[in-house]
Amino acid sequence: MQEQQAGVKPGKHGVRRVAVVGTGVIGASWVAYFLAQGLEVSATDPMPEAESRLREAVDRHWPSLETLGLAPGASIERLRFFARLEDALEGADFVQENGPEREDLKTDLFRRMDAALPAQVILASSSSGLLMSKVQAACRHPERVVLGHPFNPPHLIPLVEVIGGQLTSAEAVQQAIAFYAAIGKKPIHVRKEVKGHIANRLQAALWREAFHLVQEGVATTEDVDTAIAYGPGLRWALMGPYLNLHMSGGEGGIQHMLDHLGPPIESWWADLGTPAITPELKALIRAGVEEQMAGKTSAEVAGERDQLLVGLLGAKGRAKVIP
Repeated sequence: MQEQQAGVKPGKHGVRRVAVVGTGVIGASWVAYFLAQGLEVSATDPMPEAESRLREAVDRHWPSLETLGLAPGASIERLRFFARLEDALEGADFVQENGPEREDLKTDLFRRMDAALPAQVILASSSSGLLMSKVQAACRHPERVVLGHPFNPPHLIPLVEVIGGQLTSAEAVQQAIAFYAAIGKKPIHVRKEVKGHIANRLQAALWREAFHLVQEGVATTEDVDTAIAYGPGLRWALMGPYLNLHMSGGEGGIQHMLDHLGPPIESWWADLGTPAITPELKALIRAGVEEQMAGKTSAEVAGERDQLLVGLLGAKGRAKVIP
């Protein structure tokens, strides 16, 4: 049995060690965040060279987390990697799973995790689209299976969508929400299982019209990106759509907006496109994005994006009124 590291005590959430199953882009980001919160992390991934790639990713994310502020006891040294799933699960108080988006694979993975851990340990999945009701079907203790869907990159973006399946207990959902909140996340409870949950569905609605506008020749990919990044996206980074609408209504607030802009909004809805992602549209979008990325690398863009996110999160953390 792996010895517990000295000085690591469970927080108010009762969690000392998190097992992270699957250490790709999302899993590695979760690992860095859990470590920054002063937790022990036992990680596992069957891919070749997974451990070296994970440790490189954690090293890359760590400066941003240091800027945001590390919890007492936070250390990269609290990370341990195991080739075998069951070894990584031993002694875990919470599990964050990040495997491929395949229902058959996840169902079997949760069956194995369920068999290896005491019934009180929450099993959370980062799945972006699968339903927990199906994934939990093979578990002896399906009541402790939840979805804890983060937003990429999890080490910086606070949102976590928490959803239970048909057999998940209300207590497990609340325990997961309490844990995420205690380590600095912004969890929301999705009341019903729907494909894509909440944030991805909202994104998909925007993507649909963004694709339509490019397909119809109304705008280039750069025009669309500029319209959002230098328009409503700036407000969306501060407040969500409902509070933004309320503020746009002046003294009359949301009621004024609904009364006076309701009909125009309905007319826009009726005119929105329903594009199909054809080979031609794929080529058009790819050409536009490649032109936008000329002379830049994805690593450079991601690095600058993360720096800006750190600054934005710091500013939001100092806000007195805006939630």
